[in-house]
Amino acid sequence: MIINGVEIEAGEKKVVDVNIARLPSHTTIDVSITIARSTEPGPVLLLMGGLHGDEINGSEIVRRMIEKNDHIPKIGTVICIPIINVYGFIYFSRYVPDGKDVNRSFPGNKNGSLASRMANFLTKEILPIIDYGIDFHTGGADRTNYPQVRCMMKDEKNVELAEAFHAPFTLDSKFRPNSLRQTANKFGKNILVYEGGESSRFDEFAIREGIKGARRLMHHLGMREYAEKAEYENLVIKNSSWVRARRSGVFLSAVKSGEKIKKNQLLGHINDPFGGFKNKVTSTVNGYVIGLNHNPIVHEGDALMHLGVIK
Repeated sequence: MIINGVEIEAGEKKVVDVNIARLPSHTTIDVSITIARSTEPGPVLLLMGGLHGDEINGSEIVRRMIEKNDHIPKIGTVICIPIINVYGFIYFSRYVPDGKDVNRSFPGNKNGSLASRMANFLTKEILPIIDYGIDFHTGGADRTNYPQVRCMMKDEKNVELAEAFHAPFTLDSKFRPNSLRQTANKFGKNILVYEGGESSRFDEFAIREGIKGARRLMHHLGMREYAEKAEYENLVIKNSSWVRARRSGVFLSAVKSGEKIKKNQLLGHINDPFGGFKNKVTSTVNGYVIGLNHNPIVHEGDALMHLGVIK
């Protein structure tokens, strides 16, 4: 196996640093990749975080797996990239300096913007050599996501991998244009997206569930001898609905992330900060709270929560 010109032989463990760009300050943007190979042939699994720089739960999941040697496989190879968007990680930003989203920049261009160069490196160097991957994310814009896997469920292999990961929820999710997952699919590679917690904050429950899910997937692939069984049912969500603010004001939620809700149930109130009104927010569906806005100040049309619909 060769990554960035560095050979990694069977049975070896190596860290490869890849220079992506150089900032005006002469600061280099280097991506650190940890590779662990077994002497026994088997699948190649990518564990990756920080595609959006401020989504630090994913970076912590991969870091802890390296720290605990969970990334060392019984068979095959595990490639760990804790932080792709190093610039965004340092500056608490989802984006890179020009405001572009790396996960909307695939397949990328080696002579393009910083986002495009990062995407190009993954497309040219990493996607061709892997079989499967987990791309760890969190909710953005002050929204928390209850631990969930997103995959294209019309693909039987995706469904198999999602069941093996066994997050609390599995969402049927279409490919986003110019995303890592869409580009990987064109290579015939299967990548799951794990969402858990919110940006710029550690969520211990989401981190632990991400690690357990990755271990379960590795066990399913024959790369681990043991993995914890989940204590909950994996609920498949094929439809979802956003609850949006009908007025601007201060939102106080009456439900928690992950909670089961019923049609017409009270979800919270939007209040006038000056005491002028108090509006109820109710559910129009039966389902579960799979995403929740933690920013109390909302404007008309803002997303308050994401509901997984159970029919």
